[in-house]
Amino acid sequence: MDIKFNKNEDHNKMLRSDLRKRLAKVKLGGGESRLDKQRAQGKMTARERIDYLLDTDTKAIEIAAFAGEGMYEEHGGCPSGGVVIKIGYVKGKQCIVVANDATVKAGAWFPITGKKNLRAQEIAIENRLPIIYLVDSAGVYLPMQDEIFPDKEHFGRIFRNNAIMSSMGITQIAAVMGSCVAGGAYLPIMSDEALIVDKTGSIFLAGSYLVKAAIGEQIDNETLGGATTHCEISGVTDYKAKDDQHALDTIKNLIDKIGDFDKAGYNKIKSQKPKENPEDLYGLLPASRADQYDMVEIIKRLVDNSEFEQYKEGYGKTILTGYARIDGWAVGIVANQRKVVKTAKGEMQFGGVIYSDSADKATRFIANCNQKKIPLVFLQDVTGFMVGSKSEHGGIIKDGAKMVNAVSNSVVPKFTIVIGNSYGAGNYAMCGKAYDPRLIVAWPSAELAVMSGNSAAKVLLQIEKSSLKKKGETITEKKEKELFDQIKKRYDSQISPYYAASRIWTDAVIDPIDTRTWISMGIEAANHSPIEKDFKLGILQV
Repeated sequence: MDIKFNKNEDHNKMLRSDLRKRLAKVKLGGGESRLDKQRAQGKMTARERIDYLLDTDTKAIEIAAFAGEGMYEEHGGCPSGGVVIKIGYVKGKQCIVVANDATVKAGAWFPITGKKNLRAQEIAIENRLPIIYLVDSAGVYLPMQDEIFPDKEHFGRIFRNNAIMSSMGITQIAAVMGSCVAGGAYLPIMSDEALIVDKTGSIFLAGSYLVKAAIGEQIDNETLGGATTHCEISGVTDYKAKDDQHALDTIKNLIDKIGDFDKAGYNKIKSQKPKENPEDLYGLLPASRADQYDMVEIIKRLVDNSEFEQYKEGYGKTILTGYARIDGWAVGIVANQRKVVKTAKGEMQFGGVIYSDSADKATRFIANCNQKKIPLVFLQDVTGFMVGSKSEHGGIIKDGAKMVNAVSNSVVPKFTIVIGNSYGAGNYAMCGKAYDPRLIVAWPSAELAVMSGNSAAKVLLQIEKSSLKKKGETITEKKEKELFDQIKKRYDSQISPYYAASRIWTDAVIDPIDTRTWISMGIEAANHSPIEKDFKLGILQV
């Protein structure tokens, strides 16, 4: 190993260490004191509930752990969006679990909470996964009700999705393990089966204080909407549990009786580990996002037996396309090649840039994978499409549009890993969030933006200088540097993978070593949902 490898390794392992520290902080929810208070009430915490529910010694992946990070500081913050979501196994059956974290503002719904819950339901619908709700929430966070209540992708969409999933035959089970107030009361009752924990769980459209204010009736919350009321009088809930553990055991028993999924039939054989050491990923990936490297070497550390069968290897070399297996699953890989390559005509092409021939190759490969029912994996490290008169005259917009068309109309499941750069239209062509990947995750080295921080800062600086010049102000070299550094610092904070993850533009920031697990579990989930439409490209400029 050379000195450059060692420097890269040190840098990327520092990023991994930072990731782990951030995750450890997120897992504290509203803080140790609030976690202890919840336990003192005889309740398990949100993460304890999920851990108890999921099968031991099995893999699980957490969706949007960093949701809300750095947002709502004026409201005291909202760690993990106030809700924990994991895909894992209950009695051997893959499920998605959604648990309100009552240590964060009593489990109240912030705007990002709604977005995160909708993402969980989207995953359940796309993959026909059973979804389990562990409810413990005070309802909508009233100071921000205008950003969570009325719009199409707001709070009410949750209940609409409950109804849609029920009509699709997707199992929904809800356990009321704490507060369940006002509009939120509809979620468990619109699920297929509902449980409630005695003495700690309650459901009502209006609590005792509001009832007294509205109609003058004097009643306590337990009589109004506790477990005995809803299991023996109203019939609203189906099962009465003596405590959290009893409720979770009941859910396990219910999941255990569900029939098998219809299968999409994606190809799988026995899994093999990569021949090349996955730990090499930390040394192979450059510390600088501007440096070149060979993406083939990255792929060899991700795929079974390190075997990658390239499609059109000698053509369109700035995009790699080919077949491989990940944890036994057959996949088609579309990846940005990050080293400078030479064409058959002797021309040099920049790594990470999409040229016309690369876009053309990727379009055809995506069509092939759709015809053969092979899931697609996109490995992003892209600076965008090639610019300049030669590219424009050669029809780069047309060829780029063909690739975007193929990605948009693809019917096989797509999975996106943002390894490095994810800039501009390159993000779109390489299956960014807007193009419906089943899962999209980023490595700690990722950057997502319209353009790099350096390029954006230069553009924004010119705009700022022009504005100041119109005001009659002169800019010294020192002032120009200060402005540039100020603009770049602000922009760089927005291209961080954590900025994207906090807004759920990605589903997670992950350790590169965990990439195989995310893709494998994602394809397993997708295999529960047979393809219901044909692949059609529509009209193309050819």
